[in-house]
Amino acid sequence: MKSVNVDALVKKFIQHKLTLALAESCTCGWVAAQLAPAQGVSNVLLGSVVTYHAEAKQRLLGIKKKTLEEYSAESQQVSNEMVEGLHKHLPADVCVSITGLFGPGASETPDKPSGSIFVTVMIEGRAHEYREVLTGPTDKFRDRAADFIYAKLDELLDRRQDSPTGRIKGS
Repeated sequence: MKSVNVDALVKKFIQHKLTLALAESCTCGWVAAQLAPAQGVSNVLLGSVVTYHAEAKQRLLGIKKKTLEEYSAESQQVSNEMVEGLHKHLPADVCVSITGLFGPGASETPDKPSGSIFVTVMIEGRAHEYREVLTGPTDKFRDRAADFIYAKLDELLDRRQDSPTGRIKGS
């Protein structure tokens, strides 16, 4: 995964005239915090909602209790509902949600080990879903998750830039 310069990423958002909103769980606001020093971020970042606990996900983002019970808080289904709830309350051009498992927990399984993240990026009305298993020391998972999100945003904006229609190719 390539490392993305957040200043350059914010400049791309400005060039594309796009706004950004974040719904963060396992990263506890770290994705937004890392963007804060970038020049021009106040023109891009509408806000970030930290919904670490299931109750916060339900109350602030409208995550269905049934979804949490059936799939767990650390799932692609919950990430998708997080991004939908975020967009409803904070309709940025690009909405990103992340949830995941950064330590041993009740939803940890061989198929979903510690380090699993679920990211949804909604842009141009289309959700792009990503699942990644981060490796290395657990104290670096927030950094790696933020880098993963920045890389995916950078990639999606590059695809948008390269498109003759100004929309993301493959969308």
